This record gives sequence, C-alpha cells and structure tokens, in this order.
Amino acid sequence: MDAYAFVLEKLREDDSRRLRTFASDGSGKFTTWLVVVTRRLAYDCHRQRYGRRHATDETDSTRAEREARRRLVDLTSGAIDVSLLPDSAGASDETRISAEEIRDAVSREIDALPAADRLLLKLRFEDEYSAKEIADVTDAATPFHVYRRLKHVLGVLRRRLAARGVESAVP
Repeated sequence: MDAYAFVLEKLREDDSRRLRTFASDGSGKFTTWLVVVTRRLAYDCHRQRYGRRHATDETDSTRAEREARRRLVDLTSGAIDVSLLPDSAGASDETRISAEEIRDAVSREIDALPAADRLLLKLRFEDEYSAKEIADVTDAATPFHVYRRLKHVLGVLRRRLAARGVESAVP
C-alpha cells in the first residue's frame, strides 16, 4: 500500500506532469506506458525505503544482512499507536475463546485448500516472498498471475469463513 500511495503521489506531482508526457503517436498504448511508469515508480519507492541492491557482492551472508535490515526498517518505519492494540491481559474469557475459534476456523479452511494454494499462502504470508519471487518459485507466468491467484484464494477463504459465521478476523 505504501508503494501504491507513492506511485499515486508521484503521478499527481506538478499537475500530473508524468501523465501528460505520454505521446499518443500510435507507437504504443497508454496502458502499456502506464504499467512501465508505475513499475519504475514502485522500484523508486523500494529503493528510497531500503536502498539499492548490489548484485556484484551477493552472498548468503550479505543477503541475510539485507533481509535483517529490511525487517528492521519495516518494524521501525511506521509509528505504532499502542492504544489501538488489543489488551490481551485484560481480555475477557469470551473474547479469548472467540479469537481461538476464529483461528481454528481459519486453520481448518486453509488446510482444506489444495496444496498449491496452501503453498501460495505460505510463501506470501509466512515466508513474506514478493509476488515476483513467488512467480519464480512456482513457475507462474508473471507476478500479476500470482496476485490474481492470491485474490481468488483469499476470496474463497472469506466466503468459506462467512459460511461458518466468521465475519471478522478481529473479535
């Protein structure tokens, strides 16, 4: 979402200067041009936040250090309003039981998914792979295919959970 907001902000800069630079001379479609510009802006957002990656000195230790720095930036970059966090120590028994029931229902529905969909969820949400990394691992055609599949799988989970009476993941 941060990259999305960054891209929108950059596209609106200087009275939408970037959008007005598209030349409709018949050599390309606006949608293709917009995808390229958006991708470059997303890379700029990533570089601004995490710095540039140097492929020449890529070893396991440098990759681990880079991942640690990335997690540190992610943890410390946003201000957390502690008052919005639920207080589990003061939670009622009913709230704790409800949270456990929701976790159990989600776990059962995930277990009922096909193996490929469970792998997709694990790679994205547990291992925190990017869509490009998931596409490489699973031989998906493009990261867009990964996003589409994720959207479908999450929609299936939402519908199944709603059928069980689970309306929200947060009690």
